[in-house]
Amino acid sequence: MAAAQSYELSSRLVQYLDLHLTLPIMEYLQERGLYNEDDILRAKLALLDKTNMVDFAMDIYKGLNGVDDVPQEMKERRTQVVARLRQLQADVDPIIKCLQNRHVVDKFRQDKSFNLQFLQEEFQIGAEHVEALYQYARFQFNCGNYSLAAELLQSYRTLCTNSERNMSALWGKLAAEILMHEAVNIQEAREDVFKLKEAIDNQTFAPPLVQLQQRTWLLHWSLYVFWNHENGRNDIIELFQSPAYLSAIQINAPHLLRYFAVAVVINKKKPQPRGNVLKDLIR
Repeated sequence: MAAAQSYELSSRLVQYLDLHLTLPIMEYLQERGLYNEDDILRAKLALLDKTNMVDFAMDIYKGLNGVDDVPQEMKERRTQVVARLRQLQADVDPIIKCLQNRHVVDKFRQDKSFNLQFLQEEFQIGAEHVEALYQYARFQFNCGNYSLAAELLQSYRTLCTNSERNMSALWGKLAAEILMHEAVNIQEAREDVFKLKEAIDNQTFAPPLVQLQQRTWLLHWSLYVFWNHENGRNDIIELFQSPAYLSAIQINAPHLLRYFAVAVVINKKKPQPRGNVLKDLIR
């Protein structure tokens, strides 16, 4: 067991993951029995305390402590989450109704400014409603409602004119698609990985350290996608050996070379002569 723990990378990986993406890792560690189960459950509770997944947290608390009830502060936390959810639902209801109208969506264009003007003139939907859509999507994601969050964030991105906020929404959409664990979502997630790569690489005025951090995050998040996609080994090789991302691995995350090495060895769809990839990897 100690030998297995010495090769276990979760403590390094989670530094570059969203809190919700850490949960599947904890589930895996719990199933494999690599650590004391009570310690894993306590770690889950500490993580869930930073989310809106209060019912899940209550269930873990009961199982960990062998009780049928939870502390008052957990009940109060649940009440606060429900109240906030209802408020956000009221705020976002006008724009949700518009976006559910097929005739409205059919009039949308690539020009987001046109879309916003159209909604304002026809339905009195303003910037505050678009912001409410973003906040509601984030809240649903934090509640663990990943499918709804992904749908809402996609709608938000058709209206958002702020590039930084649009990228934030794309990160959230990618995380939600990963956490849904469905083949169709993995395909969409793969597309979003490369959309994020393009957005990161095209940030002309972003500080180099910010781009380095974003690339490191993307490398880690992409593992969830590429290892579950039929073309994923090829994708790992393509992304990991591209100069900017290879630099991110060497500077921030040398532990990712383990995944790069495995992808090269087992990949059946060679993007270039195998010898060249192996030489680059060894170097």
